Amino acid sequence: MRIIPQASWVWSRPERALAFGFGSGLSLFAPGTIGTLYAWAIYLGFHAFLESTTIAWIIGIGAIAGIWICGKVGEELGVPDHGGIVWDEFVAFWMVLFIVMPTNFWGQIWAFLLFRFFDAVKPGPIKAIDLFFKNWQPPVERVDQPRTIPTWAIRGFGVMIDDVAAAIFTLMVIAIGMRLW
Repeated sequence: MRIIPQASWVWSRPERALAFGFGSGLSLFAPGTIGTLYAWAIYLGFHAFLESTTIAWIIGIGAIAGIWICGKVGEELGVPDHGGIVWDEFVAFWMVLFIVMPTNFWGQIWAFLLFRFFDAVKPGPIKAIDLFFKNWQPPVERVDQPRTIPTWAIRGFGVMIDDVAAAIFTLMVIAIGMRLW
């Protein structure tokens, strides 16, 4: 069953609201980019009002919970990596900002542009990770073998991990750029 998400559906459950980035994933134009912009704005609030340790906990819990959030909501939608699910962009871009902050506005713009490039284009290993999880099929269950890992967990991990890879590539380019200039 495929569900076409509407705002009322998204806001009816907390995990849906998180998966859809507090509504940013409902954007008809570039939901990943809009979600990343929301994530940026929220992170600036974190940075202004919270200690670094608290922010690190939020990111860590957000990443682990993201496996469940993205996996379960994707399962409900019948599309494991639905374009409107942007929680993965939130957490991954928060990781980038956590490492690069404090930086000026232009540094944040570069981080945003690099992250969006790596997330959208998915060069090399990022594409391989994305394709592996998009093409993953659950093994045929046998009566004599108990199921070990739920399908939603593997799918949710797949949704999260390619964005984490994009964040790592973003940080690598920033680090190389800092060394060269």
